[in-house]
Amino acid sequence: MNVTVKDIELLKAIHPQQVATYLQAQGWQQKQQITDQAIIWMKDNQSHGQFNLVLPLNPDVPDFPVSMNRLLETLSQAEECSQLDILKNLISQLSNRTIQGVVMEIYSPNPDQLSGKITLIGVIFTQLCKIKTELFDHNYIQAIKAYQERIPISCTGDLIKEDNIFILKNPRNFTLDEAWKN
Repeated sequence: MNVTVKDIELLKAIHPQQVATYLQAQGWQQKQQITDQAIIWMKDNQSHGQFNLVLPLNPDVPDFPVSMNRLLETLSQAEECSQLDILKNLISQLSNRTIQGVVMEIYSPNPDQLSGKITLIGVIFTQLCKIKTELFDHNYIQAIKAYQERIPISCTGDLIKEDNIFILKNPRNFTLDEAWKN
């Protein structure tokens, strides 16, 4: 079963430059640029023939998410993989995302304040991923409790991908999910 991505905010979060880098790495050839509006890419596929796709360049255009959806559909067919697999390579930043997971590692606390870095394991695009963040005060204490007692957590923040590592910036609403014990 293939999942089709329809989340408007997720589609808006795709950066055209990230897509261009991905397409080049996958062997697509740039055929034509239409001023600052779009780039047409082409790739020959031995089993399915030739594929063409249009990469929109202006995220502020109202139909940008629709164009990105079409691009993902074509890429999914040409690359013979799911849209979610492609999407995880294209997204470098997701704002205001809630992550559910487990605290896997707590680093030494900062000596001058009640804070420290932690590593979570959480689901991003149907795949378990390591997510690093830094917590302060009560949230850091909650993370230590979650780690010691293996209590799942929930936290909201801005998810950023840097060198294939996810970082949760501006973490907030850090809560323990103790309902699983019942």
